[in-house]
Amino acid sequence: MNRIWLRNYPSGIPAEIDPDQFRSIPDLLERLFGKFAERPAFHNLGYTMGYAELERMSGAFAAFLQGLPGLGKGERVAIMSPNLLQYPVALFGILRAGMTVVNVNPLYTPRELEHQLNDSGARAIVIVENFASGLQQVLSSTPLKHVITTQVGDLLPIPKRWIVNFMIRAVKKMVPAWQIDGAVTFRDALERGMAARLQPVDLQGEDIAFLQYTGGTTGVAKGAMLTHRNILANLEQTGVWISGSFKEGSEIIIAPLPLYHIFCLTSTLSFMKWGSLIVLISNPRDLPALVKELGRWPFTGMTGVNTLFNGLLHTPGFEQLDFSMLKVVVGGGAAVQKPVAERWQKVTGRCLTEAYGLTETSPGACAVPLGAPWDGSIGLPLPSTELSIRDEDFKELPAWTGAGDIEKHTGEICIRGPQVMKGYWNNPAETAKVLQDGWLKTGDIGHLCADGRVTLTDRKKDMILVSGFNVYPNEVESVVAAHPGVLECAVVGVPDEKSGEAVKVVIVRKDPTLNRESVIEHCRAHLTGYKLPRHVEFRDALVKTPIGKVLRRELRDAPKE
Repeated sequence: MNRIWLRNYPSGIPAEIDPDQFRSIPDLLERLFGKFAERPAFHNLGYTMGYAELERMSGAFAAFLQGLPGLGKGERVAIMSPNLLQYPVALFGILRAGMTVVNVNPLYTPRELEHQLNDSGARAIVIVENFASGLQQVLSSTPLKHVITTQVGDLLPIPKRWIVNFMIRAVKKMVPAWQIDGAVTFRDALERGMAARLQPVDLQGEDIAFLQYTGGTTGVAKGAMLTHRNILANLEQTGVWISGSFKEGSEIIIAPLPLYHIFCLTSTLSFMKWGSLIVLISNPRDLPALVKELGRWPFTGMTGVNTLFNGLLHTPGFEQLDFSMLKVVVGGGAAVQKPVAERWQKVTGRCLTEAYGLTETSPGACAVPLGAPWDGSIGLPLPSTELSIRDEDFKELPAWTGAGDIEKHTGEICIRGPQVMKGYWNNPAETAKVLQDGWLKTGDIGHLCADGRVTLTDRKKDMILVSGFNVYPNEVESVVAAHPGVLECAVVGVPDEKSGEAVKVVIVRKDPTLNRESVIEHCRAHLTGYKLPRHVEFRDALVKTPIGKVLRRELRDAPKE
């Protein structure tokens, strides 16, 4: 196909990357550990872990995993944790052991956790004890055989470790009571691993590195199989795009997004290729604390989502920070809004670089060139990436030249490249729906301009994007419909100033006394916070097509509460 976007590539950006420089992620890690052994790697809660320490600890954890009964190459190991030093240690330990990482949102309810553990077939989990009570509720209904628990401060030096853990447990009371027989502490696991020997594992590019879960229009989360080659390719694709002014061993990157999210996960690995110091933010919702942390560092890079950038811009003290060292800020997960982009540039003197991708593309597919102001597009396809606009019959549509009916050039965005997933875990039917001739059907609607820029205009799916997180209407509908006072319901996304979109549920009552508070309370027991309906509307009936399909577009009007 004619890759018209290459004509407008920034200077120095190659048309192709080599996705096979390394056989596996552990091969890359071995190179980084040796090259940057004396450099700091991750900082969190006042302590900095160097690359040499990260190598030693992740190696010990890998050896521990290899010694557990039933855990061999390719077995799935889950991580359920916010951004703590334990995360990269466990993450790289799992990969170095030749196993597959299953990232789990720590905010998941027991119902959501149970589904992901069962679907992935995870045999082990690393979990921060703050969330262990939820695991306890469903443990017997999952294939888990090994539970490794950790306290927030476990990798901090004494006496800070004791102080942090005491404050969280005894003072703030953030750890609900739990009891899991046979659970091993993270520190004990490391100690046992230190006494063992890590056995080398023959990993190839097509071996699965991550089962990264994403929702679907059916409401059932699916595990995208991301191979070592997928991830390595995307590290190189995104790396060459954003690193033009990077210097090895000199970059300080702020990582406020959770590592369990594919955007932060891949971007963090990409920054590590430069021997960067990654500052992990455990609670990005505490914006005053985040601004205070930003003030401590001459940071050169940062990732985030539109809602985070907007929140920072409205937090006292942010405008007074020193942005003189800042080189790149990447916004992903959701569209960057024009007012936010413009104010960010005014305050920081730096452009927000918007990137576009999906879990299924590891995730990067397109990005705006560094330094380019907001123009409403999602930029140009990344190196080694093919992009095609297809109609309902999968026929390619021509680029829009700026004249004529734009609708004739608008269709589904399809992506092909080395970053595209292998498929959905144990789900050939869903895989067949989205992969055709190597192309990933994204479900996003847009058009390709004659200069190669891609503009996203709509979503083919009914997915709702809340602060960069996918919310699928059918999942929320199934929860709401289980309320005894609900006759029927439908869920849509509506614009929201803070989160980009918010969840709205329209309900036909069975119980005439049913109110908003009862609905929200019911949902809170079964859904993660970002999936909760922000708007609850009651109607006498849902507008439907002649065959009974709910007309969601009729429900997106302003809430009638």
